[in-house]
Amino acid sequence: MTAFTKRSMEGKVVLITGATRGIGRRAAQEIATTGATLIVVGRSNKRTARLVAELHTVPGARSIDGEICNLMLQSEVRNLADRVRTKHGRLDVLINNAGAIFSQRELTSEGFERTWALNHNAYFLLTTLLQDLLVERSPARVVNTASDAHQTGRMYWDDLQFSKHQPLWGWRSYSQSKLANVLFTRQLAHCLKGSKVTANAVHPGFVNTGFSHNNGLLASAMMVLTRPVQRQDTKGAETVVWAAVSEEAEGITGEYLYDCKPKEPSKRAKDMAAAAKLWDLSEDMTATKGDWDCH
Repeated sequence: MTAFTKRSMEGKVVLITGATRGIGRRAAQEIATTGATLIVVGRSNKRTARLVAELHTVPGARSIDGEICNLMLQSEVRNLADRVRTKHGRLDVLINNAGAIFSQRELTSEGFERTWALNHNAYFLLTTLLQDLLVERSPARVVNTASDAHQTGRMYWDDLQFSKHQPLWGWRSYSQSKLANVLFTRQLAHCLKGSKVTANAVHPGFVNTGFSHNNGLLASAMMVLTRPVQRQDTKGAETVVWAAVSEEAEGITGEYLYDCKPKEPSKRAKDMAAAAKLWDLSEDMTATKGDWDCH
């Protein structure tokens, strides 16, 4: 990793989703060295337990808590937030990192298209449910793993979950969700203004992380097409870690980050009217309207 100053995080609590593979796993390894109480969230009991055992061997590691959650399901996200609140009672850094691309359109048992449920709704809901803990512990940070895929994305306001099965819906759904990550981050930074809680989106670069695992030809094709510019997971995790725990990132908020510095996002990603609209729709989708007045 590029040299930067990682703050001592002893006594602080960091939560990272999508922690058992690729970027999330590598970020967890690096953050463990800071002495933070680290909550790693995975879907698989076996992989999460293996990661917790591995992190306990990292020099400087302190308390490691493994949590199991299917982030596609809002009921499980709510249960996760309740467990964090009960077991830890505080949160200093939230890293929303879990994400996927799917080659077939399927709905969750709660009626949401999987890409949207995992890549956006989970980010929005978990952050909303835990924002009071972050504000209480400020200065605190929220880091959302986005992607340059947002550059080709647009918001299909009349069909966010692609019920009309548009051509190339898988890529369109994914790029839309990554655009939503950036818009959400910008509105979140606006909502948190004055609280000393920062919010930033990160483009990790194109990393072959197991992200396409079991996701069919579309995801596999994307990995092949991006192979010339792919980077190792260590490099991909670098900006996530920098945004989460570096001294240099202190006070930076509302930015789209790449290689440990701000990068210009797409024109659509800078549309604050769209960001506010997405926020309102997200409140409706996650039944959180009124939980947090953000306007």
